[in-house]
Amino acid sequence: MSRRRRRKRRYRSVIMCEGEREGTAKPTAAAAGGGSGAATMNDKRQSHPLLRGRKQPEKAGNTTTRYGFSASQIQSLSAMCESFIPPVPLHSLNKELLVSSSSPPDQLQALKDFADASGSQHPLPLEVAELLASKANPEIVFLTRIVLTLLSTRLGTLLLCGLLCLDWRFPFLHNFPEIELERREQILRKWMRRGVMFFAPLRVVFVAVKILCCFNFFTRTDEKSENPAWKAMGYSVDTRERFTKPEEERPLQKGIVDCMLANDPILIKSLWEKGIEVKEDPDANIYKIKCDVVIVGSGCGGGVAAAVLASSGLKVLVLEKGNYFTSGEYSSLEGPSLEQLYVKGGMQTSRDGKILILAGSTLGGGSAVNWSACIKTPDFVLREWSVNNKIKFFGSSDYQMAMDAVWKRIGVTENCTKESLQNQVLRRGCQNLGLEVQRVPRNSSEDHYCGSCSFGCRVGDKKGTDTTWLVDAVAHGAVILTGCKAESFILKKEDSTKRQKCFGVIATALSSTVTRKLQIEAKVSISACGALLTPPLLIRSGLKNPHIGSNLHLHPVQHAWGYFPESSTEIEGASFEGGIITSVHKVVSENSDVHAIIEATGVGPGAVSAALPWVSGQDMKERMLKYARTVNIFALVRDQSHGEVKEEGSIKYWLNAFDKRNLTIGLRQCLRILVAAGAVEVGTYRSDGQRLQCKGINKDKLEEFLDTVSSPGGPLSHGEKWVLYGSAHQMGSCRMGATEEDGALDENGQCWEAKDLFVCDGSVLPSAIGVNPMITIESTAYCISKRIAAYLKNNCS
Repeated sequence: MSRRRRRKRRYRSVIMCEGEREGTAKPTAAAAGGGSGAATMNDKRQSHPLLRGRKQPEKAGNTTTRYGFSASQIQSLSAMCESFIPPVPLHSLNKELLVSSSSPPDQLQALKDFADASGSQHPLPLEVAELLASKANPEIVFLTRIVLTLLSTRLGTLLLCGLLCLDWRFPFLHNFPEIELERREQILRKWMRRGVMFFAPLRVVFVAVKILCCFNFFTRTDEKSENPAWKAMGYSVDTRERFTKPEEERPLQKGIVDCMLANDPILIKSLWEKGIEVKEDPDANIYKIKCDVVIVGSGCGGGVAAAVLASSGLKVLVLEKGNYFTSGEYSSLEGPSLEQLYVKGGMQTSRDGKILILAGSTLGGGSAVNWSACIKTPDFVLREWSVNNKIKFFGSSDYQMAMDAVWKRIGVTENCTKESLQNQVLRRGCQNLGLEVQRVPRNSSEDHYCGSCSFGCRVGDKKGTDTTWLVDAVAHGAVILTGCKAESFILKKEDSTKRQKCFGVIATALSSTVTRKLQIEAKVSISACGALLTPPLLIRSGLKNPHIGSNLHLHPVQHAWGYFPESSTEIEGASFEGGIITSVHKVVSENSDVHAIIEATGVGPGAVSAALPWVSGQDMKERMLKYARTVNIFALVRDQSHGEVKEEGSIKYWLNAFDKRNLTIGLRQCLRILVAAGAVEVGTYRSDGQRLQCKGINKDKLEEFLDTVSSPGGPLSHGEKWVLYGSAHQMGSCRMGATEEDGALDENGQCWEAKDLFVCDGSVLPSAIGVNPMITIESTAYCISKRIAAYLKNNCS
């Protein structure tokens, strides 16, 4: 049988209905799971079922109807996946990455299995198809289907791939799955480089499939929560036990009503038992629920507001569309954790695909999954907001007292007993260059050494709103509905003025067994669902102020990496261990203006593989073998650029030349720091795999390399070289203003257009902050909610 026929049969096997295939794939495949020696979950504890691993896709016979991809499209997708992650001979890998003959046999086997593994092995292509259908923008899914269809035909392949699909042997002209692997890699590299006119859609498909293929390969787990690739990479999942006592394991439980698990009778009974009045209106097909205050969202804004208002004697109802997880239920598994704890499974992007945006979507919001950094609002920012934006309370003693109250409640500590590999590198590089580096306070203990807090703090040390403010709120009678999504606020005109009055919110329980909408009637309604979701909610409710959804700031970042093999440095640790942010360096100009701040990052193997530039399949595997000792740091700018979010999930952002310049300055400083700390190789995440070997490098050669470092456009730009930017902070999209012409809200956080409707999250901030925003958002929410409490007290009296 010819090689091409064997290859074609292999791709067809991906879509065959072979039930026995799921559990009997080669043990060398990352798809198979169960590799010996891979990190296992601690047998003493059971994580939440939703956080244990992605379910297996349906058998191939149902894939067309489920994912919208035909059998021929899956064959083309499988060929692309194999090209991104191909099997490679073990001896072809960089010798420095291979273990010696004296290494344990299981490590040698793990390396061989990793080299043999392929992205086309069942059921990986089906899982990538599922991710495409569920995560990518509809336009990208449509475009991908067209491209995969063309690649399944010979003429279509000739159109998209050119002469590389021709061969001297019969049938001379081949479709994409029939082309030799080496040529397929050449085709993908051509798609990656060309962003003009005809090739732009091909680059989009390249980026989408590459990201999802690599992410899935390095995050998927079997029933034992294992992935064979991890052993070869030196990666292991955090399995430490929690600090909390048994009676503290679910501190919010007495206030929780889980709509996902409820039916109509259970929902009504649970609410009545918790002191919430419920009436059934069968004619309108709704349940009428009464409270004093309804809050949509439970993160840094909503959690604080719930505590302040409940402790004021008000009956508070919090709506959260995410689930309630505790430290004892977190798994630290990257794939399922991102899926359950983040908006769109951690794969939300701007409309042009330039910026990957991380935002929390669980009880506690971003505070449950952030990196613990606690930085007070800079004085110059407070002066700007109080003077230029005329929001007076930012310059008041009330705001300073609010920051102190927040600092105390979330248990901020200012020292770190032991720093992670990344932070040690950042600190040493700065010290060797004579640069100032500062400690970053955290809302955890001083000896908190956790590299997986972005997947939920499994030891219960980090103090997000789910373990602080919301606990206070529940202790004062607040009730939290999880699995409940707000649809719109109830707005009505009360008089001849154009201003409306808010009477509550219409919400939907995310359960098929709760058959009626929830009409929650409240004296005051608060939107606290974050800068990405508050504006669409207000717009759906009928508000028209042009500032709603505008002025979005993202704190865009660019990453640099440095490789520190254990043999070249005494700095200990692995990239996935230890506190994520404990040090910061400010890149300042001669005039003391801050260009950028530089901090360490904490990213799992799936995120790293998705972001890494792809120049060949072998290069990808070699770079992932370096994962455990590859340090990533980033430059973050206080962006003057802005974006908009008018519809849920549709984010536009325009990065201007000023911010690109500051990002470039910051990125170059990152590379200097990595080199000064002793990296043997450094690089950026630019699409061409830009990197520099550091052995024997002098200052002139380094600066010559740094002159080539820039901040190019995204995948849809016309340049040959492009980059993906990141964002974990969103703010300003519903900003406060001194007048209705200046913002969407007044100084009290109340909508100019709607009485008794307030906003209490990062969207209210007048501009970007330039530092990690948790303290600023919580302090602002504290001030706003104190004013709401006084407002209600005065109205009631």
